[in-house]
Amino acid sequence: MNVLAIDIGGTHVKILMTGQKEHRQFVSGPKLTPAAMVAGVKNLLPDWKYDAVSIGYPGPVWHNRPIAEPHNLGTGWMAFDYHAAFKRPVKIINDAAMQALGSYRRGRMLFLGLGTGLGSAMVVDGLVEPMELGHLPYKKSIFEDYIGIRGLEKYGKARWRNFVADVVARLVAALQPDDVVLGGGNVNNLKALPIGCRVGDNANAFRGGFRLWQRAGIQPNLTHNMSRRERSEVTQVAAGNKPKKKEA
Repeated sequence: MNVLAIDIGGTHVKILMTGQKEHRQFVSGPKLTPAAMVAGVKNLLPDWKYDAVSIGYPGPVWHNRPIAEPHNLGTGWMAFDYHAAFKRPVKIINDAAMQALGSYRRGRMLFLGLGTGLGSAMVVDGLVEPMELGHLPYKKSIFEDYIGIRGLEKYGKARWRNFVADVVARLVAALQPDDVVLGGGNVNNLKALPIGCRVGDNANAFRGGFRLWQRAGIQPNLTHNMSRRERSEVTQVAAGNKPKKKEA
């Protein structure tokens, strides 16, 4: 099955299909609507034949639907019919969670995306948990106002790097991850990585989009509000196994 992975960002929309080596992209921005996104994507792939679509969306997603409009794009994303627009099966996930999927190796991994804002997600024992850490209070505002693009432009690289180191240290202390991955376009503005961090390849977002359609392996967390037995059954089904029947 050929999967088309779409990574929607505040400055560019990037796409890659399984089996292809080079991604394609076009400029996004504060006026980009979902219809314009679909049209832009289709203009880039007259020679790509795909069977399914994965979308990394810059905002919270619940049950395969955006539940808030993006901060840095146009409007209409919540009500848009993506399946009808692409005429293919579509899976939508938070963009940071999609990159986390593609970056994951083991244990408890924290992903932080240093881009237009601050993307964030955790993967714990193979289950992906999208997060909105960028909106937590920090100093006189919130995290992403200091370590997102606004912070970089307002405070300059030297102070921005200090803010990044401080925020990463705070989040690591609070969440206790085994592995920390820093991604996003602004990671290139760091002189040195915070202790215990590694850089996530930009291609990991596409890898995560491809992994969304794999039956086994890393999966989005769909187990909120479930009992331990129910979570176990979901995990077994995701791995392609039949859960054991409960004895009477």
